[in-house]
Amino acid sequence: MESFSLLMQGLSTALEPMILFYALIGVTLGTAVGVLPGIGPALTVALLLPVTYGLDPAGSLIMFAGIYYGGMYGGSTTSILLNTPGESASIVTAIEGNQMARQGRGGPALATAAIGSFVAGLIATLLLAFLAPQVVKLALTLGPREYFALMVLAFVTVSATFGDSALRGLTSLFLGLALACVGIDGLTGAARLTYGVPQLMDGIETTTLAVALFAIGEALAVAAMLDPPDGMHRVKGSVKMTREDWRRSWKAWLRGTFIGFPIGSMPAGGADVASFLSYAAERKLTKHPEEFGHGAIEGVAGPEAANNAAAAGTLVPLLTLGLPTTATAAIMLAGFQQFGLQPGPLLFVMNAELVWGLIASLLIANVMLVVLNLPLIGLWIKLLSIPRPWLYGGILLFATLGTIGVNPSPVELGMLILFGVMGYGMRLYGYPVAPVVVGLILGPMAEQQLRRALSIAQGDWMTLVSTPVSAVLLGVSAVFLVVPMIMRLRGRGQVLSQVAGDAD
Repeated sequence: MESFSLLMQGLSTALEPMILFYALIGVTLGTAVGVLPGIGPALTVALLLPVTYGLDPAGSLIMFAGIYYGGMYGGSTTSILLNTPGESASIVTAIEGNQMARQGRGGPALATAAIGSFVAGLIATLLLAFLAPQVVKLALTLGPREYFALMVLAFVTVSATFGDSALRGLTSLFLGLALACVGIDGLTGAARLTYGVPQLMDGIETTTLAVALFAIGEALAVAAMLDPPDGMHRVKGSVKMTREDWRRSWKAWLRGTFIGFPIGSMPAGGADVASFLSYAAERKLTKHPEEFGHGAIEGVAGPEAANNAAAAGTLVPLLTLGLPTTATAAIMLAGFQQFGLQPGPLLFVMNAELVWGLIASLLIANVMLVVLNLPLIGLWIKLLSIPRPWLYGGILLFATLGTIGVNPSPVELGMLILFGVMGYGMRLYGYPVAPVVVGLILGPMAEQQLRRALSIAQGDWMTLVSTPVSAVLLGVSAVFLVVPMIMRLRGRGQVLSQVAGDAD
């Protein structure tokens, strides 16, 4: 009942005119960037970080969350009509959705995606509201050892989740941890890795790094490598679903929701994993297996519900523990820190009005997205006609002006360009960029908790595994790190043996 009363208070905050305006901007921008291939919510939030520097924290964070939700919605439109996923989580939607569009059933495909996203977002947001306080109560019992183990788990899962290999993910993470060492040591007051540059005394600005890696690096990479999308399959007939479509969709929506939310809440989860699992479940449970691969509506309904539920699930570890599990969550964490807020259990105590206003606004954003998505399909598709040089040139200009506007310094401009080129190079050679930002943000926190734990134990390193919680978390981290490597080596060995057998 306490969570319900807090949610009602949050709704009163979320219904304020300015907050509604911020939410509308967020979902509109999110839908637009979800439609545009190669430009995801992480890039958009990164672009807006410097712009929102002087704005209201609650409104800005609600706008960021709206962008995240909207990006999940918008990605389905181009997946269905163009077979070009705007977001990686919408790849599965393209399998069945585009086949439906080719058969002249693009309207029902878009409708089941939009309604499924609404149902999943609504249920998942309510689950977030009632689950988050319980996680906060648990988190308040943790000490420095447990928090350090939790940070290690976050580092390992982020490294293993992003990128083609754990080694490349760890390389990116250690690059972020190295950047986190730049500045004044909080314990000794000594300058670290500043090389006599006064502007580096305060450390690397998270906003500068995020904008450079996500906006400038991604704009350069996408502009250089993406091919133009194929022709669009027009929506023929009505977008209304038949009674049979409803009958086949509603169970898939619910299954996708309850698959997506827990997967999104896990450190190694994410919308991509949730959508693939949902598609596999629908394929196994369907009464029409012959339609899969040829336009089965369950193959659109389930994955779309799963990726939107996973988006809400991602906010559970972010808000309660301060742990980002997706690239967008990592940038949102930077947004919190920009306003002097640290996500975690104390956020629910010190800034309860902001947190519950954010959660309640997600309910309103879901309604806004249904209203925006179906009637304005034609408008979103027209965004694809924007000339590519204008689009990415505008991103580069906007990113540069926004960053310089917040911190007008030649050193800051130099770092923006340097990190932007670094981001492009990392994409070129297959290194994920999200672990760099996570390392920069969580690195100082992990260092602080490690020092506290060792100080309490008078330098005894065994203290890190002296409690069941810390020992289990470190053990799980080791499993997440070692198992994927073993599986990759076994798979590589099987391929080599097969090639050798073919050669004989």
